[in-house]
Amino acid sequence: MFRKVVVFLLLGIIIYSCAKVPMSGRRQLSIIGNREILPLSYDQYSQVMGESKVVTNTADGQKVVNVGKRIASAVEQYLKENNYSEATEGFAWEFNLLESDQVNAWCMPGGKVAFYTGIMPICQDETGVAVVMGHEVAHAIANHARERMSQGMVANGLLGGLQAAMGQNPNLTQTIFLQAVGYGGQVGMLKFSRDQELEADKLGLIFMSIAGYNPEEAPEFWERMEAQAGGGARPPEFLSTHPGPNRRIDRLNEQMPEALEYYEKNKR
Repeated sequence: MFRKVVVFLLLGIIIYSCAKVPMSGRRQLSIIGNREILPLSYDQYSQVMGESKVVTNTADGQKVVNVGKRIASAVEQYLKENNYSEATEGFAWEFNLLESDQVNAWCMPGGKVAFYTGIMPICQDETGVAVVMGHEVAHAIANHARERMSQGMVANGLLGGLQAAMGQNPNLTQTIFLQAVGYGGQVGMLKFSRDQELEADKLGLIFMSIAGYNPEEAPEFWERMEAQAGGGARPPEFLSTHPGPNRRIDRLNEQMPEALEYYEKNKR
């Protein structure tokens, strides 16, 4: 009897704590709010910046900043016009380029984005950066890290919000948070679920289009990424933590007509 009560209680908490991803409409678990996770994310991002070689003052670095600001501004305007303003409440966008051979980029909750110099040759130009930036911004808008942390807390029996979880088991809660935002042995290795990655692809394609970047460049970026992988023993980090290029290229081409509609309205 007790076990049944616990099961029903958990189901009630999960149902009550569901949120919707803007635009996609997918329901996701959210037992903590942005007011709780964003301050932790901002502190963690500052720590990473302090431990890394930031090269944002270079030409490539400024490209990352400019593309990030352009996409974030366009997306925020679009969300506002379509009654999704709460999706970016409390966000403090920041875009940095870090020196590293890793072929990767990542985004912590609240719009804290970082690119590694290793991915820039594959991006090639501003539109290539926009492909990756749209994907990372989509992770932030869709609150994928918050969803991962909520799932981790429920799986470990930490219920009732972040403060309650810290009171129950602060060390475990901190570990779950660090895993959720991708901080650990390799910064930013966000192993989102396949559904989350494909969702970020779809939203990212729309976001770059809203900002006036040609979405037809997205499949070409992934072709270059696949070529970069070649026959090596280890694929690029950005590839190893994501679905395979062929599958995502097919999905992007399926979604292209919708993205092109946005692009035609916003191209510069």
